[in-house]
Amino acid sequence: MAQVAFERVSKIYPDGTRAVNDINLDIRDGEFMVLVGPSGCGKTTALRMVAGLEEISEGVLRIGERVVNHVPSRDRDIAMVFQSYALYPHLSVYDNIAFGLRLRKMSKDEIDQRVQRAATLLGLAEYLKRKPRALSGGQRQRVAMGRAIVREPAAFLMDEPLSNLDAKLRVQTRAEIAKLQSDLGVTTIYVTHDQIEAMTMGDRVAVMRKGELQQVDEPQTLYDRPVNLFVGGFIGSPSMNMLDATIEPSNGSLLAKIGEQTLELGAETLSQRPALRGYEGRKVIIGIRPEDLEDANLETDAPENRRLSGRLELREALGSEIMAHFAIKGATAETDETRELAKDSGAEGTEPQIGVGEGEAIVVGRFGARSKVKQGDNVSAVVDTRALHFFDPETGSGIYDSPKGAQT
Repeated sequence: MAQVAFERVSKIYPDGTRAVNDINLDIRDGEFMVLVGPSGCGKTTALRMVAGLEEISEGVLRIGERVVNHVPSRDRDIAMVFQSYALYPHLSVYDNIAFGLRLRKMSKDEIDQRVQRAATLLGLAEYLKRKPRALSGGQRQRVAMGRAIVREPAAFLMDEPLSNLDAKLRVQTRAEIAKLQSDLGVTTIYVTHDQIEAMTMGDRVAVMRKGELQQVDEPQTLYDRPVNLFVGGFIGSPSMNMLDATIEPSNGSLLAKIGEQTLELGAETLSQRPALRGYEGRKVIIGIRPEDLEDANLETDAPENRRLSGRLELREALGSEIMAHFAIKGATAETDETRELAKDSGAEGTEPQIGVGEGEAIVVGRFGARSKVKQGDNVSAVVDTRALHFFDPETGSGIYDSPKGAQT
């Protein structure tokens, strides 16, 4: 096992494009680090530099104590798992797993011990004589994992290894990979576009945008205290509602005015975000996660000044919950970050949104399954104001403790 460290690492292509820009990132010995971000953000390029498949333009990359900028890939003591599995179709599962060990001219007994141990660990023992074509997608991915495990490398590198699997198998396999990494304790860098994978698998998650690191933190910290608008909008599913708002004073406290409605910000909100007091009379972007909205008919004791009301445009019943899309008087935040997030989610160009009229914004709430709301109803949603997020509309920084709002 080994630590992997990026020290001001950049990748610059001949046309001047900076695919990765000035990254500083320390991945601890035995840590499961996930690189996540939209397509083209530089996460795979960063991984390929660790693998030795991309040259480093600037900075220093270390694996353990060794600078590996100019060390050939084969000498870096890493093992890579690709999304394509990259198995030899004419070889058995056993021979696919053993292939790299034979190239190293290891003894037959040592090879057999390692292959059998990996096959048992991955639940492949009964498939060792089969060819890849006789396996399911999940089994093929486990063979690719086995080929990496038997090498006993200093670090695993995984490039979107689950992208070829169907939704159910992805959930199962990501749990298997996370447990396997924990059992083996091998330093792992895992690249994915799927933020749910990132949140459920990583010890820490590094969010990237346009070749730069935005925030590196434990998953819950990313969710609770996103450093900026981009991280807040990227982390969470369904994504955070982003609305224009104005902060106004009220009897020693503060209100957030959204269109024609106001939300009273309680003492707990202000204690967590004291810098909000510096935004009195100013515009902010307010972020409301769908899970922090509930049908007011299910929480009848909630005060009126902590509700948002609107017209239900779409009701998605999922059994355990209801996704309620309702239109309110107000405006969806429009910034470079929100446009990029919309493009990445495939929502670019879909304006106007479902049922949205002029001067309206669609808000998505995750209501309890007992909610009786129907399309066309006027609905009232209780807002958990303790969990609201606030961002500076000019800088995109989260508003927390300092006047500038950024909290890293």
